[in-house]
Amino acid sequence: MDAEIIAVGSEMLTPQRVDTNSLYLTGELNNLGVEVKTKCVIGDDLERLSDAVRRALSRSEIVILSGGLGPTEDDMTREAVALALDRKLVFQPAIAEALAQRFAQFKRAMAEINKRQAFVIEGAHVLPNDRGTAPGQWIEESGAVAMLLPGPPHELKAMFERQCLPRLARMVPKQIIRTLQLRVTGMGESDLDQLIAPVYKKYANPATTILAANGDLQIHLRARCATAGEAEVLLAEVGGPIELLLGDRIYSRNGDPLDVVVGEMLRKRHATVSVAESCTGGMLGERLTAAPGSSDYFLGGFITYSNAMKMELLGVAPETLDQFGAVSSETAEAMAAGARRRTNSTYALAITGVAGPDAGGEDGPVGTMFVAIADAAGTHVAHRQFLGDRTRVRTFTVQMALDLLRRRLWR
Repeated sequence: MDAEIIAVGSEMLTPQRVDTNSLYLTGELNNLGVEVKTKCVIGDDLERLSDAVRRALSRSEIVILSGGLGPTEDDMTREAVALALDRKLVFQPAIAEALAQRFAQFKRAMAEINKRQAFVIEGAHVLPNDRGTAPGQWIEESGAVAMLLPGPPHELKAMFERQCLPRLARMVPKQIIRTLQLRVTGMGESDLDQLIAPVYKKYANPATTILAANGDLQIHLRARCATAGEAEVLLAEVGGPIELLLGDRIYSRNGDPLDVVVGEMLRKRHATVSVAESCTGGMLGERLTAAPGSSDYFLGGFITYSNAMKMELLGVAPETLDQFGAVSSETAEAMAAGARRRTNSTYALAITGVAGPDAGGEDGPVGTMFVAIADAAGTHVAHRQFLGDRTRVRTFTVQMALDLLRRRLWR
């Protein structure tokens, strides 16, 4: 079975509000073996909302609406669903009385406008709300079901768990959803897809999604089966060939980001790392220290933005800077060696380059980056030229540096 989630309210279309309800509902539905096919946010617009409900119910068996059940004129979820289903709204005096008693408990008189919350769509089952004033509604229509839930997360979660999950468990076929998440770095999204598409395109189940952000690629394989064993077999059938094609470009199989993976590798080897950064200004050190417990392996770093600091803090020779420039493989190598020497770390990473947006001039074009790694076996320098703005160039470079360390640790 498939589901759609509609978040209701113009406030949800502002930068101040985030729809966390849909994340919770997606997780709960997935646990039942239900795939969420569509999520959307609709403002306080009766026609748009009713049209969205009508379309959702025509193609999905489960439709959940969150929000818009309050007492004010802009709370129009009840009206919109009634319009979409061509049903009447029926006033329920018992609900109005219960609302009045709830206000009385707090020694408050209920405003007349609160009676709007006592209108129930014809044929709907009322879902009690012991944490707020807005009752929910469960409506069945032509083999599909629509759930109207309150917007406040603590109200929605309690109502969904107590009132909706038991009903859904009885109507949803027993299915299991299992996911394999592979994280990849060191290649472009188009190159990745070109390589693995011949494998995953043969299968509608599992569904394959590729996500890309800042040099980090994620491959999500989602299998829906009757049992967990069948799902795992199917994931292995599709994921196995993909893993063979990607080889050591895969750095994680459980969703962990690259900095966490590198940190665990360092911890297992009882190894340490230090950094020397120029154009990234501390971004690499921040990534390495983002994970709790990073003091086990991260010793410290140097932000040497000027040539004077490179010489004074890292011991880069003036002749190296004069002959090759600050943005060069030779300077990157000297920075890494100096950081390792000053901290006595097992590994040291160094970054120097032209992040932009100003033209690089004699240092090379914008996006020119040198990353060096030093250990007991010597130093190695990698050179890349990244496209994009200053933030993108620096972010990609840090990802490249972490991957360079990962590969060194893997040897």
